[in-house]
Amino acid sequence: MKIYTKTGDKGTTALFGGTRVQKNNLRIESYGTVDELNSYIGLIKDQEISQEIKQSLLKIQHDLFTLGAMLATPPEKETLVNGNERLNIPKVDEKSILYLENEIDKMDAELPQMTHFILPGGHVAVSFCHVARCVCRRAERLSVALNEYEHLNSTILKYLNRLSDYLFVLARKLSKELSVKEIKWIPEKI
Repeated sequence: MKIYTKTGDKGTTALFGGTRVQKNNLRIESYGTVDELNSYIGLIKDQEISQEIKQSLLKIQHDLFTLGAMLATPPEKETLVNGNERLNIPKVDEKSILYLENEIDKMDAELPQMTHFILPGGHVAVSFCHVARCVCRRAERLSVALNEYEHLNSTILKYLNRLSDYLFVLARKLSKELSVKEIKWIPEKI
């Protein structure tokens, strides 16, 4: 199979089910941003961090591929003519969200209470977490906008919302593990 098909040379691409849309379609922007997020999570996973965190990030990467497939399937194409689901794979669901919440709670239990906003930075691994968090928030905003036009499975929005929280707490956990001092944002007084 060749990697290039030339079918997108005029600015269109196919969704699951065959519908062709412009490459700047909100659905494409949504799952393209999820793909970008997955790449940043790969960068975090490539850092010198614990195997436990790497395993958690690997699970999240798998979930994000599934979430991207869910986003790439328009509602009218979710069911095949024979009545079966087009995506014959386990979907991102409430268990996926619960996994993130449990991971957040475990990490948060080891961290000092937050009293201020925290400036991103201090270590490459921590900074990658913050970049991934921002990309996750963009994927969430795009998915919310898409949901205004075409109904999305509600777990997509919940998962992205919870994942951005996970990435924030992970940045704090890595700061602690890497002995990086968190820089509090304290606005200057006028």
